[in-house]
Formats: sequence, structure tokens, C-alpha cells
Amino acid sequence: MSTSRISAGDATPARAWQRMLSGRRLDLLDPSPEDVDIDDIAHGLARVARWNGQTQGAYAFSVAQHVLLVEEIAGALNASWPAGWRLAALLHDAPEYVIGDLISPFKTAIGFDYKAFELRILEAIHLRFGLPAELPNDIQSEIKRADRVAAYYEATRLAGFAEDEALIYFGRPELAETYFRQPSNLLAPLPAPDAQKLFLKRFSELGGEPSKGARR
Repeated sequence: MSTSRISAGDATPARAWQRMLSGRRLDLLDPSPEDVDIDDIAHGLARVARWNGQTQGAYAFSVAQHVLLVEEIAGALNASWPAGWRLAALLHDAPEYVIGDLISPFKTAIGFDYKAFELRILEAIHLRFGLPAELPNDIQSEIKRADRVAAYYEATRLAGFAEDEALIYFGRPELAETYFRQPSNLLAPLPAPDAQKLFLKRFSELGGEPSKGARR
């Protein structure tokens, strides 16, 4: 990443760029939907480790796998959801393809500015793929609910948490592991190329195509 600096008297705002393998250059301070590419997202998420890499297995449990798990759980908890809301669940951590996955205690220490920065990138991603820039509150709440369920199972199956400890931080899961699809596979850390392919496959199944229109 390269950053251009300006003098105090220059009216041009500072810009921070991330160059992607697609050739796009994403402005992290003012991200444009046109600079968002699903292949860049899939490549990045498959190579970002959840839990700072402190998980069992020969491979890191990637954010790509995490969002697949959350999308599956969200669908199990909300059987009537259209594909668009499930796509939103799949993309809920998509900004981490450029900013990485900070563990929750660190996000808390950094404070609101980090969250605002993350949300700007997420809004651009939503607009690129035909979702509302800001999701309805009830949809956001359901995705967070699914995220907590996923975190509980990741913590206890992969990250070394005892079940009583996980209950304190993530709450009792509202969905038994047997209720979401192929739980053992979804929780098995995969090589990055495999996680990347699964993410792109699910994106395509949910009708994810670049679009400026709102998804219904």
C-alpha cells in the first residue's frame, strides 16, 4: 500500500490506495463501488486468518470460511430470506479483504473511528453488488445473531475455548450444529485456494453479480 502526503495548504485530500491483483486501485478513505471486484474479495478473505491464526489444523481458518458459515446459519435461522439478504450475510465481513480481521478486543480498544472506516468500505461493496448501502436494522440484527452462533462454534471447535467460557463471550448458540449444512466441513480449515473457490461458488449461487440497482 502506498500513501500520498500533502502540504497543509493543499486543498486536495490525502488518499490511501490499495492496489489489487485485478489491477484496480481501491481508495480506502473514499472507496468507490466501481473499484470493488469479487475476485479480489475472495482472494483476500481466503488468506485472512480468523482468531489471529490461533486455531487448530494444518491451515488457518479463513474469513472466507467464516462468512460461508455465517451465511449458512443466517439462512437456517431465516428460512424465508431472499437470496439478497443471504448475499449480505456472505459479504458481512468483506471489508476485511483490505483491512484484515482485527480480533474484537482490539477493535474495542481502537474505538468508533475504526468501525466508521470499515462501514465505508462495506457500503461500497454493497452498492457494487446491488445491495442497499445500509441494511435494514432487522437484517443487520439477524446477521449479527448468526455471527454469534458461528463465533461460538469456531471458538469451541477450533480456537481452544471451553464451552462455559464461550458462553460468557458469545452466548448460548441459538442453532444446534446439526442444523446447518455439513457442519464438520464448514468448520474444517481449508487451504486458501479451496476456501476461495467455495466463496466464489456460493456468491454465484446467490446471484451475486455487479449491479448498481438495489436488490429486491
